[in-house]
Amino acid sequence: MNLIDQILNFVCVLLWLNWRSHQSDPLGPATPTSLAGTLRHAEARRFKGWQFLAAVILLLLFRPAIYCQIGPSADWTPKIDLTFVVLAFRSDNFVLCLVYSVLSFGRALLVLYFWLLVLTIVNRGGADPGPVQKLVRHQLGRVARWPWPLQAILPFILAALIWMALHPLLFKLNVITKPQSFVHLVEQGLLIGAGLLFSLKYLIPLLLLLHLLATYVYLGSNPIWDFISGTGRNLLWPLSWLPLRLGRLDLTPILGMVLAVVVLHFLPEIGLRKMLERNLIVWPQ
Repeated sequence: MNLIDQILNFVCVLLWLNWRSHQSDPLGPATPTSLAGTLRHAEARRFKGWQFLAAVILLLLFRPAIYCQIGPSADWTPKIDLTFVVLAFRSDNFVLCLVYSVLSFGRALLVLYFWLLVLTIVNRGGADPGPVQKLVRHQLGRVARWPWPLQAILPFILAALIWMALHPLLFKLNVITKPQSFVHLVEQGLLIGAGLLFSLKYLIPLLLLLHLLATYVYLGSNPIWDFISGTGRNLLWPLSWLPLRLGRLDLTPILGMVLAVVVLHFLPEIGLRKMLERNLIVWPQ
């Protein structure tokens, strides 16, 4: 059930991205290089922008019915892992499954746009952004042109505000308990925002692994590989002063992957475990 839920979230995210890029594709208006390129395609587009958004809404409304039918018999409890707290929902209640469906998709979307912001900040100094980076900036809209300090703090503030806005609903549905004070509620929101940072443990090692692969294996000329190579070099820039080159072999990407996994995964896990052993409450209540 967890795998099915993740696949459905992935499909919803893809539909959302298609909706965002359908109306004004930054790669669409290209200069023709031949006479044939100046001719319009006679075939009309099969899908319109609103159809992608409608598909997202229908899928978010449809899957709670599936969860209510299959979840109880499979002894499955829908959960949203927010790093410092896990929200659990009953699978035999349609309203709770509907709230879970929307919130889990919203969580995936928030993480995705946080990653896009990170990629924009990392590649900010490039002279030619390239087609892939243009697509990234297009998804972000006006935010892609903001100063990088504002871009860096925006996801954390937005996540905190969303948590504070959703808290009354989640409390009414008995998903969470009521905090003792407004200060605790703000602290909870800030922890939710900080949890976004640890999601980079999936993105950074993957980018560096692909960058390492593209460095030593010729995969052809493709804008995606150019984007990955440029992003990998920018991510590894803080480590460029280390003598990690042995002949033709550069160990910097490997060190970068190890550091990313240690700092973003193992150290937080160890820290949280030590705090629990000492009966220290991480989540303000």
